[in-house]
Amino acid sequence: MTLADLGYNDKIEKSRIEHGLEDFEIGRVVSEHKERYIIKTINGEFEAEITGNMRFTARKREDFPAVGDWVALTTYELGFAIIHKILPRFSILQRQAVGEYGAVQIIATNIDYAFLVQAADRDFNINRLERYLTICNSSKVKPIIILTKTDLIDELQLNEILNSIKTRIANVPVFPISNETKKGYEVINSIIEKGKTYCMLGSSGVGKSSLLNNLSGKTLMKTDAISQSTNKGKHVTSHRALIMLENGGILIDNPGMREVGIADAASGLETTFDRIVSLAKHCKFKDCTHTLENGCSILEAVDKGEIDKASYENYLKMQREKVHFESTIEEKRKRDKEFGKMVKNYKKDINKKK
Repeated sequence: MTLADLGYNDKIEKSRIEHGLEDFEIGRVVSEHKERYIIKTINGEFEAEITGNMRFTARKREDFPAVGDWVALTTYELGFAIIHKILPRFSILQRQAVGEYGAVQIIATNIDYAFLVQAADRDFNINRLERYLTICNSSKVKPIIILTKTDLIDELQLNEILNSIKTRIANVPVFPISNETKKGYEVINSIIEKGKTYCMLGSSGVGKSSLLNNLSGKTLMKTDAISQSTNKGKHVTSHRALIMLENGGILIDNPGMREVGIADAASGLETTFDRIVSLAKHCKFKDCTHTLENGCSILEAVDKGEIDKASYENYLKMQREKVHFESTIEEKRKRDKEFGKMVKNYKKDINKKK
């Protein structure tokens, strides 16, 4: 195996040289377990920890390694390694951390494409698809929509779903598949590129583990039987993992996500809802909220049926979330600054007493 098999390329090598890391070994984070990491290198896999200096200087979650990261490390016998540096990331998939005030959770890094996986029966939710798209567009990750469990619906229902996606989402490829019959897998396999990294995003029980097993040709992830009451499989993936596929692609599986809070999503919203954003430029008032004002181009387009009303409402909801998240981040920074100032003054007082 070579580093290229893991997705290494000339751009990453150039970055390594620019940051003076030639004397270190290079590896990629394939899984994470409570600040202990499994790193894959050309010499095998190593269990690794970060240096004390990295831990001391880290100010936020993004300063720690994540699945998909390229890291500079020193390896030792018995499969142990120390991580000294994280190489610059070219993409970061992230969302609002669940239950944490103004915090971000990294889903995965250095991703080229994201498989947005939804079951075509009961899980299908186009509002959630737009959320996933916003996360991808914010990170400059190319989205690909995959509809699983198409064997559980008829052709008429499938066409209705495909038309609803086409109405609200433009220029994103959609691939219907069945994990049971393998229908649609030939196309999926044909689009996976050697050396490119793919990440799966989706709720629990939509068939991500089955998709991974079928694409790899191996039982890499355990899957549970489909519930008779909900038609949903019980998702058993509990952590993120980077998997090498036989055709040369690299796939990252993720635990199911109940909540998809957007973070740092200004550019993502503009791309996902580009028609709405472009119309906003023609509103009568510059500070138009697009909710009640006369002369609002967006409201006029919704009334005429030119903009889907549900998509418009989803945009407003995510816009409010973005504003709230940004305000919580600003409040957190203000508190941290005040706390830092208090500590500094306390140390001054202590030194004066000495």
